[in-house]
Amino acid sequence: MFLPRIIPVLLLRNKGLVKTVSFKNPRYIGDPINAVKIFNDLKVDELIFLDINASKEGRTVSVDLVKDIGDEAFIPFGVGGGIKNVSQIEHLLKAGAEKIIINTQAILNPKLIEESAKIFGSQSIVVSIDARKTFTGSYIVWIQDGSEKTSLNPVEAAIKAKDLGAGEIIINSIDLDGTMNGYDIKLIKSIADNVSIPVVACGGAGDLEHLREGYFDGNAHALAAGSLFVYHGPRRAVLINYPSKSEITRLFNKEIRTDE
Repeated sequence: MFLPRIIPVLLLRNKGLVKTVSFKNPRYIGDPINAVKIFNDLKVDELIFLDINASKEGRTVSVDLVKDIGDEAFIPFGVGGGIKNVSQIEHLLKAGAEKIIINTQAILNPKLIEESAKIFGSQSIVVSIDARKTFTGSYIVWIQDGSEKTSLNPVEAAIKAKDLGAGEIIINSIDLDGTMNGYDIKLIKSIADNVSIPVVACGGAGDLEHLREGYFDGNAHALAAGSLFVYHGPRRAVLINYPSKSEITRLFNKEIRTDE
């Protein structure tokens, strides 16, 4: 049976971990290295680290911090934040990252996807797309940590990223970020049904059933979440957690979906 990857997403701000709601009001939740140690013990499938201020501040995610994470992590991880050129990608891969996540520059400079995929391989290049729903029910891509609106439809952006050589797409709902009310299934499915590369659902997961919905209803190949794996209980006490392998197997064993 195919089991989707379950991926904690950790947001970086000033080298600390934060959690946002709809990309606003970042709340400090701890030290990234301590989080890595716990996730090592929990045997997570993969980790994603995103520096949420890097693009707006005109810098990239800290290479030194990535080295520290790489020294501690026994699991694959991807990093993103302010990445603008091949040289930065090379430094981050050498620092220990397995995947490089490109967001703003995937829209402003899409040739970076093609160039980096040719040099480092598509498996290392992930394009992350942040989208908001409009009042008409359609979706628009936003960049610069959700602060700048584009004219692009996320499906079109995903198809272009795939055609340029991206090996994976992360689709994130800005509206549902941190709400723990569930994924935007319509948004996820629209991407997954139109590209032939793996799609990672992100934004809104609050319980294990939401992960299941993202897979079976949204057709996502992997399920990512932030709040689900760092909060516990109705008061959102900080408690890093992750489902056991037996829980994951039971969760996705209720139905069988055939993946091409």
